[in-house]
Amino acid sequence: MEETLARGGDFLLTGTAGKSSFSPEDFSGEQRQFAETTEEFVKKELLPDLDRMEQQDFDLVVAKLRRCADLGLFLVDVPEDFGGMELDKVTSMLLAEKIAPTGSFSITYGGQTGIGLLPLVYYGTTDQKHRYLGKLTSGTWVGAYALTEPNSGSDALSARTTATLTQDGRHYVLNGVKQFITNAGFADLFTVFAKIDGQHFSAFLVEKGYAGFSVGDEEKKMGLKGSSTAQIFLDHVMVPVENLLGEPGKGHKIAFNVLNIGRLKVAATAGGMAKGAFAEAAGYVTERKQFGRIIGDFGAIKEKLADMTAAIFASDSVVYRVAGMLDARIATLDRGGADYYERYQKAIEEYAIECAIAKVFCTDMLAGVVDEVVQIHGGYGYICDYAAERYYRDERIQRIFEGTNEINRILIPTLLFRRSESGVYDLPGMIDAARTELKYGEVAICSEGAFRLEFMLLANLKKLFLTLLGSAVQARDTQEVMLAVADMIISIFTLESVILRGSKVIVAASDNRKELLGAVLKVVAHEQAGQFYLAADRCSAYLLKGESIIEQHMLAARLTAYPVEGLLEAKQLLADAAKDSGKFCL
Repeated sequence: MEETLARGGDFLLTGTAGKSSFSPEDFSGEQRQFAETTEEFVKKELLPDLDRMEQQDFDLVVAKLRRCADLGLFLVDVPEDFGGMELDKVTSMLLAEKIAPTGSFSITYGGQTGIGLLPLVYYGTTDQKHRYLGKLTSGTWVGAYALTEPNSGSDALSARTTATLTQDGRHYVLNGVKQFITNAGFADLFTVFAKIDGQHFSAFLVEKGYAGFSVGDEEKKMGLKGSSTAQIFLDHVMVPVENLLGEPGKGHKIAFNVLNIGRLKVAATAGGMAKGAFAEAAGYVTERKQFGRIIGDFGAIKEKLADMTAAIFASDSVVYRVAGMLDARIATLDRGGADYYERYQKAIEEYAIECAIAKVFCTDMLAGVVDEVVQIHGGYGYICDYAAERYYRDERIQRIFEGTNEINRILIPTLLFRRSESGVYDLPGMIDAARTELKYGEVAICSEGAFRLEFMLLANLKKLFLTLLGSAVQARDTQEVMLAVADMIISIFTLESVILRGSKVIVAASDNRKELLGAVLKVVAHEQAGQFYLAADRCSAYLLKGESIIEQHMLAARLTAYPVEGLLEAKQLLADAAKDSGKFCL
């Protein structure tokens, strides 16, 4: 079970001992069955036709979407009252992960099951759900989400699309242009954001058949070539008033709350793409020979395999920990009452920090993995005949989707400060306590038990973070500082997620798996200690002067020290396991 209804951001301010978290080892039989069914569908029906879909055979893409519907893959987040299964977020993330190796199709699928469906599920009236949900879940209709505009990307609230109520009060007239709309070329229902009277940001359900609605040419993209991405044009489009989604002027709630789940789904998708790309590399290193040896026997290649294995393990640990946190909180909600989905959204919003962390960490992880996969393939990795090239192109957008990684990084400490100001946390008191402890030399010492060095490191990172946070509060409007603070937070959450998972699983693990878990913990801890140190050092250089910089630099070096032995042997063990399995094996 996940921490007992932990508050969002609690991981920074509380000790790690006694906590537990959901992880892939906790998947239920039903969840595993869903995963296996989806994986089999991907192998037999999607990957063989991927080349055709990459040529923008959208008739085939829509046919594949309908096969997804036949398998029930659109029902996971839909209420039972409307024919859905209303399953947990873990299952939703697991399906996103398993679809992910299909690249462009996974984005089409995500556009349908995520931002295409969820606004209607969370904010639609009973009438709206009756009219549209069945069409979407059956695959008869395809959904899309129209928020971005040519001049408003990250700054979504500056949208210029307008909605004006007609004199008879029966329609809103929409005018504007939307940019980068996934599924635009074949979607039937669009969630369109516009400002009523140019002021009140709101959402509308717009059918493609409405007069004045049109779709632009397909964008010529770097990657995800089999997905549809185009502008939509609204020229005096008459939308019935009953198609206003949610309350007038409350469109920002729909946009931002749906993005929280969207960010976690992007993180899960990144993990699935990374596993697909990794399998290409793990197989290739046992086939390609140089200097009379398979390249997988060379240390330079082994280190890449090991680092990728550890990074993917960490990604899984983060995604499913956050999904478990969401499920634990949602499970406590009374399902009765008309305000159920309002309370549901507040439960999700509680973990907005963690969703943003997952999105940033996992998409950055994917970028590193696909880069190394191409490098391992050498010149062949640059050739379209090899899947490494496609993974490399398809990865790049993930760090832009659902809020750029820069926006998400800034969001992480911003939300933390807001919660402190609202009284949720006593950050000033915790900062003072951490500074006092470190002033008198009270750093964590190495305890007994599994992963004791890693527990010690994590405790010291949390204390060091709080000492720097005190100075950062005064510079919260300086983005460079907030980015450095976010990187420290991401390292703490990642390391804690991996430690909690490892210390739980190792108890009942086989001897071989215990060795692999010990190895992966060493690699992750070494990496995150280094990443934290760089962020802390950057933060100190931005905020401090003179001798204070030197003192903080020395303190950071001491508290991020990770005196682990056997790191080389740990990486060699992970590399050999990858070669033997030909895929990610943890």
